[in-house]
Amino acid sequence: MGYPRTLLAPDEEIVVDSHPHWKALIGPVIVAALAVAAAVVAGMLVTGSDLTDTTQTVIGIAIGVILAIVVIWWGIAPFIRWFTTHFVITDRRVIFRTGVLTKTGIDIPLARVNTVQFRHGLIDRMLRTGTLIIESASDDPLEFEDIPHVERVHAQLYHQVFDTIDREDGPARPTTPLPPDPLAARRASSLPTLGSMSEPNGPDHAAAVAAGYTFDGPSITLGALVQGGAGNPAAQVRLPLAMMNRHGLIAGATGTGKTRTLQGLAESLSDAGVPVFVTDIKGELSGMAVAGEAKDFIATRAADIGQEWEPRAYPVEFYALGEAAAGTGLPLRTTVTDFGPLLLAKVLGLTDVQESALGLVFHWADTNGLALLDLKDLRAVIAHLTSDEGKAELKTIGGVSTQTAGVLLREIANLQAQGGDEFFGEPAFDTTDLLRLAPDGRGIISALELPRLLDHPQLFSTFLMWLLADLFADLPEVGDADKPRLVFFFDEAHLLFADASKEFLAQVTQTVRLIRSKGVGVFFCTQTPKDVPADVLGQLGSRIQHALRAFTPDDAAAMRATARTFPNSPYDLEEVLTTMGIGEAVVTVLSDKGAPTPVAWTRLCAPRGLMDPAPAQVVAEAVVASPLAPRYATAVDRESAYEMLTARAAKAASREPGPSAGSSSGPSSGSSSGSPRGSSSGSSSKSSSGSSRRSEKSGVEQVLESAPVRDFARTAGREIGRSILRSVLGVLKR
Repeated sequence: MGYPRTLLAPDEEIVVDSHPHWKALIGPVIVAALAVAAAVVAGMLVTGSDLTDTTQTVIGIAIGVILAIVVIWWGIAPFIRWFTTHFVITDRRVIFRTGVLTKTGIDIPLARVNTVQFRHGLIDRMLRTGTLIIESASDDPLEFEDIPHVERVHAQLYHQVFDTIDREDGPARPTTPLPPDPLAARRASSLPTLGSMSEPNGPDHAAAVAAGYTFDGPSITLGALVQGGAGNPAAQVRLPLAMMNRHGLIAGATGTGKTRTLQGLAESLSDAGVPVFVTDIKGELSGMAVAGEAKDFIATRAADIGQEWEPRAYPVEFYALGEAAAGTGLPLRTTVTDFGPLLLAKVLGLTDVQESALGLVFHWADTNGLALLDLKDLRAVIAHLTSDEGKAELKTIGGVSTQTAGVLLREIANLQAQGGDEFFGEPAFDTTDLLRLAPDGRGIISALELPRLLDHPQLFSTFLMWLLADLFADLPEVGDADKPRLVFFFDEAHLLFADASKEFLAQVTQTVRLIRSKGVGVFFCTQTPKDVPADVLGQLGSRIQHALRAFTPDDAAAMRATARTFPNSPYDLEEVLTTMGIGEAVVTVLSDKGAPTPVAWTRLCAPRGLMDPAPAQVVAEAVVASPLAPRYATAVDRESAYEMLTARAAKAASREPGPSAGSSSGPSSGSSSGSPRGSSSGSSSKSSSGSSRRSEKSGVEQVLESAPVRDFARTAGREIGRSILRSVLGVLKR
């Protein structure tokens, strides 16, 4: 039975109409045949038995009832579901219907289809079936299984998608007129339409942009409106500082000027007294520390858009991931415990099961007061829990298989080989150091140098997520302030979301949504908006869209989807997005009233700092002269899980020869602290030789100031903080 034509729109034509492939019925047929065979055999056995006639009758009825249930539930019902399931492609949409009592339907307009894929294995190819995958704008991909002749259907759907594109680009298709709507005039007067808008090159549009980007509070200037191929200095495009914590997106193809836009924003924010954190992938942003060079093209642009350009150097603090592997800068480190199992699982590329096992390891270490400061601590804990000595303790938290532990150890070893040891450790970076101001009141620009990003991109992207999560845990609520406390720029944002688990994406979405109230703004910089998940994209209030390239059908579909996400405007955005020059962008932001500003084709301001990498000597001198260098430059390896477990194993080994060999006072007294570095023999010698000191301080003071008590207090405070302040973001508040 075909799809009812009464459910189609007028003039809508069916291109493909099919049920799922008959492969879907193989299982129900086999189940029904086996059930009937089993019932026949059971009936024969009952009939040939010595049971009474009444008993045989009762058993026969029971067999019949069971047979009916099995055949109906696993045989007839799947056939009915197959018969009532329709996959239909028309010249306007994709239709999927299934269900009998409870019906489910999916309609995808062809105009929203971005990508069409198919997948089939060897058996599916033999049976001429497969899975069709359709990705539509702002939606997760939908998979339709058991589509007959999937390759042919894939080709037909693609043809229909491009026919739709041609119809939309060409003359309007005649349609059946609808009856007049009495409220149409009222709605038309209250909602802007393309027909009622001014021409993009006319004075009315310039006036609308000038008024739309004029704010009562402080703002930064992005550039000027482009009209007729030239800038219009009278129509300045600005971004209110109060809306910077509503986040934003900088997107565009390679070579369109995204990095210079990021540099200009960072410099303007610094001038406004707002600290900035940027990721410097190619070293090009280090030039902000050096005054720019006057050049003819800069002077021409400045005159064209009314920018008062002057060279200026900015206060830049250079950082690197780890001590030496990631570039020139102060090393950023954090402890494994503070990083947390969720983020570490993404770095290691673990499955859900392995991530759960890693969480158990963290939980056991927290419970037993074993600090996980670096990767060797984590490896030591995993090795201990899977050893004969630690298996009993492991059972108390649910257990981890030997295979899973082996995977964890291998992945940790790989991370160590790729430089992870240089990132995990102490002194741990205090994220509040990103909020500093220079002596002249300008915000300090913290630039994370990442010349070796491709060596381990997930470590970089996940580390940035940790920074945000740690800031969220540390900063107090500030509400809506006149300007943000910090603006965070995620360059190469697609690395953050690539191969991310649902849990990680949920954490990112929640962080972006909630950190606004802490006065922190987040800007993602990537090539297309599709690189950012829809839930995150919906949180971004400002859009700076550079030019896009449409060389393939997928590129064209992505460009069309991007154009549709902007508010109504007088522009043909699909044309504008492919014709803008370098350093130009389509801009819309949130006004100080929270409403979207008019869409404006903008020629952006030129940065005042050097638009090339800073000389290596300048960067090296800035790192040495940094006031943070004494705190972070040198790594510290204090006692942690590795040392404590090593001492425990040595103590156990020393007891094995006999009581005489293990009765020395050192190991037994050291068990109270669990540390070979802080044995009680040392403390007792100090107390016995410190009689003069006891005359100056009371016994209580000496106990409270002793190293073991200080270690205990620090551990207890850390454990209380973990139990109370472990946030929904998967990291620990220090």
